[in-house]
Amino acid sequence: MEKNLVLLGGGHSHAIVLKLFAQKPLSGVRLTLITPVVDAPYSGMLPGHIAGFYSRADCHIDLQKLSNFAQAQLYFDQAIGLDLENNKVLCANRPAVDFDLLSINIGSTPSKVSVSGAAEYGIAVKPVREFLDSWYQLQQNVAANPQKPLSLAIVGGGVGGVELALAMQAGLSIKEHLEIHLFQRTGELLPNSNASLRQVVQKVLMEKGIKLHLGEAVCELLPEEEKIKVKCQSGLTINCDKLFWVTQASAPEWVRNSGIGVDEEGFILVDDNLQSVTHPNIFAAGDIASMLNYHLPKAGVFAVRQGKPLSENLRRIIEGKQLVPYIPQKDYLSLIGLGDGRAIASRGHFTLPPHPLLWQWKDWIDRNFMSQFL
Repeated sequence: MEKNLVLLGGGHSHAIVLKLFAQKPLSGVRLTLITPVVDAPYSGMLPGHIAGFYSRADCHIDLQKLSNFAQAQLYFDQAIGLDLENNKVLCANRPAVDFDLLSINIGSTPSKVSVSGAAEYGIAVKPVREFLDSWYQLQQNVAANPQKPLSLAIVGGGVGGVELALAMQAGLSIKEHLEIHLFQRTGELLPNSNASLRQVVQKVLMEKGIKLHLGEAVCELLPEEEKIKVKCQSGLTINCDKLFWVTQASAPEWVRNSGIGVDEEGFILVDDNLQSVTHPNIFAAGDIASMLNYHLPKAGVFAVRQGKPLSENLRRIIEGKQLVPYIPQKDYLSLIGLGDGRAIASRGHFTLPPHPLLWQWKDWIDRNFMSQFL
């Protein structure tokens, strides 16, 4: 009897799983990928794409080509639920997909539901495809009206928000007419990073003229003539033309409603083997997964690192072998691009200030990662 192994989502971990299964096929396994997009964005290169260093093709993985390589059935569709009694993935536009073994790597979305007007007037950075459509349209508008002043707001002062602010400043050719506001609800940028990195990043942002609003929690968005009024809990109000959300990650509501074990935020709880704590025939990796024994930030580096052990354990459970634990590293290298051909490096409590060589290092790492899918 053939086993149905279904990969739900085309994230970093699953791209690696597909590549490894292509290189070493497993007999008796029918492999299926369900994804709403034909090309999967690589998060490490997206800020560089916004800044103009990479083309769209440079930073997207061709899932059709990868699925063909792995001899996997590919369904372009959006998952909307799970039927755990009958082992089915429920899809928006096609019949349910049966699975014997399911792996979920669908990423996350910025949390904005609690802010009035956010859904109507804010642009989330995920799904990336929709965000990029908005970005390309903004670039076209700027090119058509280069003398028109532009005010942008970014909500979220973590690494993603910082990189986006710097990349957008670099990617728009109206430096003298451009104003960028960065809102962070806590009193410091990069709240999960070391103090030296926070200081270096804040200095760079201030030198580049990005307006920082620290300790300001955005509570409401309102239309005002042709602009968006941003209201904060403190009473601060600022008008902007476009607002982008890069806030704390959240999980799709259907995951929480599916009956699979989740944490308080709705992310799938997995053990050290990346296996669901409630359903042993389901695995999860990347942002959508929450490891029971480790508190990992929602960072692409972990989705990449989890790809190989996830692939190994999917293979092992099919073969009836003992699973192998994934042990995440305590400190990981963080390379933050500044949009100007420089980058900052940080690991643990150690930070290297901006330098072109650090950008070249980051560029080499990212291109090397993408080269395995060409």
